[in-house]
Amino acid sequence: MKKIIILVACIFVAGLFSAGCGGNAANDGLTQNSVATDQQAGGQAKKLKIALVMKTLTNPFFIQMEKGARKAEKESGIDLIVKTGAKETSIEQQIEIVNELINMKVDAIVIAPGSSTELVDVLKKAQDSKIAIVNIDNRLDASLCENRGLTGVPFISVKNDDGAYLSAKYIADMITTPTKVAVIEGIKEADNAQLREKGALQAFAANPNITVVDKETANWKIDEAYTVAAAMFKRHPDIGAVFCANDMMALGLVQYLKDTGRKNVLVAGFDDLAEAQAAIRNGAMAVTIDQQADVQGYMGVKDALALINGGKVNPETYIPVKRITKKDL
Repeated sequence: MKKIIILVACIFVAGLFSAGCGGNAANDGLTQNSVATDQQAGGQAKKLKIALVMKTLTNPFFIQMEKGARKAEKESGIDLIVKTGAKETSIEQQIEIVNELINMKVDAIVIAPGSSTELVDVLKKAQDSKIAIVNIDNRLDASLCENRGLTGVPFISVKNDDGAYLSAKYIADMITTPTKVAVIEGIKEADNAQLREKGALQAFAANPNITVVDKETANWKIDEAYTVAAAMFKRHPDIGAVFCANDMMALGLVQYLKDTGRKNVLVAGFDDLAEAQAAIRNGAMAVTIDQQADVQGYMGVKDALALINGGKVNPETYIPVKRITKKDL
């Protein structure tokens, strides 16, 4: 487990130095839009304040998301305020952050919520305080938003089920004999975790040689994935392939396989972290999915700016995913 702690620290440090509620497919890159300011009582221009609220910075995925948002900040002349929880499961902390931003009277909040349900009430409170809301990455629960009166919130993400299908299908297509497989899930109540599980199971179901023998959440965390993997392989020592709903969990699994000397286990991930690419190059992983976190952060800030200025934005924007295998690297 010390290796896992060291790996988390290395990922975090490396990331730092490297820096809804009709659908629309986003362009594959970052494009420029408008610059905006507000006016103080004396006529002086002041910068608009847009907050980016993410789950954590211990996952390099969100470091990339901040990079995209910073690009939009530079182009648009706004003041970007970045806030994160300590962990991807720090839902109460995200709620506290939104309350803090309400008190700060920010102009907009761009949020990648840790929970699809638990942030709805506080975001409604923010919207009632005339703060524009943009939902990125993990979708807020649509029925709960409607019930609470949280309306007009654009959603920017990828089609998570499609991405998971592509990832799981890549390893499924390698399986030609009867094989047991498992799924390591994200936070169970999170919409993106549910969609990724759905996509992976669809891919596995299409291969008659595959039997899904185990599914368990590791809450997006590398250390929990190590523990979950140990329990799974104790129950089913002959598992031959595993889909992990994000790369952090895939890396935890890879470390477990390395520590226990298990070979020939196909591992599929999701997020296209640099560490996952390294694992693909050395054969420890087979595939991951690039969901262009920087584009999500960039477009989230741009949509927030448009809403502040009274403009219209697409209710849903889906950014294309890219399947990454060894041949792509």
